[in-house]
Parts: sequence; structure tokens; C-alpha cells
Amino acid sequence: MSGDTDRNIFRALAGIGAEEAVARGLGARLRTQASPAVVKALAALWLHCAIAAPERTRQIYDAAAEGYIGQPVTAAPAAGGLDPSPEAIPADFWDALWDLVDSPRLRQGSLNLLARSPALGDLISTRVQERAAKTAMAIPGVAGAFGQGFPKPFSQDVLSRCSERSLGGLFHESIIAAGQDFAVLDRELPALARLQPPLPYLHARLHQCHRLWQIIGGYQATKLHDIAILAFQLAQCGYPPAAMRLGLTFTLIAFERPEGAGIMMQTVLDAWVHGRRTPPLLGVNWPTVWSGPLEQARAKLNIASFVPAYPANLFEQVAPTTVSDSSGR
Repeated sequence: MSGDTDRNIFRALAGIGAEEAVARGLGARLRTQASPAVVKALAALWLHCAIAAPERTRQIYDAAAEGYIGQPVTAAPAAGGLDPSPEAIPADFWDALWDLVDSPRLRQGSLNLLARSPALGDLISTRVQERAAKTAMAIPGVAGAFGQGFPKPFSQDVLSRCSERSLGGLFHESIIAAGQDFAVLDRELPALARLQPPLPYLHARLHQCHRLWQIIGGYQATKLHDIAILAFQLAQCGYPPAAMRLGLTFTLIAFERPEGAGIMMQTVLDAWVHGRRTPPLLGVNWPTVWSGPLEQARAKLNIASFVPAYPANLFEQVAPTTVSDSSGR
């Protein structure tokens, strides 16, 4: 199949999407053989959810995960009553995407999505953002957390007094090691003013809690788990940047860097199921569980640790340049 034909088929599937049965079948095929065709088809469906029909995210990911793990996800279903028809994807978006796919930097092994994904997002219909906001608000736990108001900064002084083995102590250590500021919530970013509620809240809360969710969920600060935590966030609250980054990441990998794509897709589906089966974390009052050990906090919040199929540092061990950090943290 020629390159142009391959891209045209991908573009058509990303535009119109597919029924859940198709996603379920692709997930089942991924389990036995991660062929280029399966990887491209799943990447197209994930991109479809990000740029054309955010309401379909739970159905598509749930179906793919069900096909892969061989059983239903058994979590809260997606809310109904939202617009199911996909938005048209402008030709300018595809031109920019293929330019990114053809980038020499990508061929050198760098998937530097952070500089490109916001610009690509500006090329899709503004209706997608509005629909993504409504979709997120309908997810269990989001409206309640949003109703609590904009999150307050965590106290570095309080966290610094937590024991090393406590959740607060581990969180404090990770923030200090990363050189981050406990007080920064990004609430004043000009771009946030253009977003529909609850998207500004989601951005601030996930920016604040990214490393905390990593710790409580059992994810590591590695390239493979940087991708996995995006799926966990997307499952938890429908965070649009997570959907976009997953869609773009796997589009780039499917066309130019297919090595390890099956491993990454399995990890994403496992993390998606983990996020769907974990109680909502957005509204958790974290200071109430700072002082206790990590396992105690997990038990209190009914959170199971992520059980990965592959070592978290797999790509660092075997292919240091295959995938770069797309988490933005």
C-alpha cells in the first residue's frame, strides 16, 4: 500500500470514527499481534476522539480495552445525551500533522509534542473544545470537584514536615527533585481564559496533582509511564490535552517509529482500565492523607496500584531515543 493511500485511509477513519465493535476487535487483535495496520487503526480512533468526537472517548477506549483484556471494563458508563456526530477536521490540520510526521527530528527519535500539539489544537473546530468540556463535566466526580472551586496551593511547609515514607513526604521529595514550585497552578495563563469550564479547573488541578497521582497510582517517572499516566488522566476526567497527546503520539509512532508500539498500546490500555476502575481523584482532600504511609492512603481512598505488564524503564533500557516525554510535567 502506498504512503498516500495509507494516509488517506487513516485520515478517513480519524474523521468518521468506527463502531465499538471495531474498536473491540482491534483490541483483541492487538493482544495477539500488534501489526502496523492494527496500530494505525487504533491511533486513528484515538485521534478521532481527540479532534472530532470527544463524547466517544469512553466508548472507544472501553471497547478497545475490553477486546484486549478479554472482559468488560466494568466501570461507570459514559453519560448519554451528548452530540454523537463528529466535527469536520480541517485540511490545515492534516497538512500540519503530516509535516510533523515527516519531520527529520522525529526520525531522529524525538517526539517533541509539547511545542506542536497546542498549535495543532488551534487548527481543529472550536466546537470540539465546547464538546470536550461538556463531556468532561458529565464524568463522575468532575462536577463535584469543579464545584469546590479553584484548588488552593499545597503547603510546602506542611509537606516538608511529613515523614519520608508518608504520602506527603514522598510527594514533597518528588516535587523538590523535579525543581518545581508548590504554589504554581497556572491559573493566570492567558490561554486558560479561552477555555470552557471545567477545562481551566482541570488544567490547574492536574498540573498541581500530576506527581501526586503518579505516586498514589503506582506510576513511575519514565518514558513508558509518562504515556500511561495520560491514559489514566483521560479515564478519570476526560482531560482533552491527554486525549490529544495520546492521539498524536500514536499517530507519529504508527507512521514513523513503530518499534515498541504494541508495548506502549498495551500499557495505555492497562492504564486506561486502571483509571476507569479507580474512584474519582479530582475532589480528594489530599492534606487529610498526607501524614499516613502510602499504602494506608491507598487503602483509605480505595486505590489499587498500577500493575504494569512491562518494566517502567523499558525504553530507557533498550531504546533511549525511541520515545520522549510527552507528559509536559
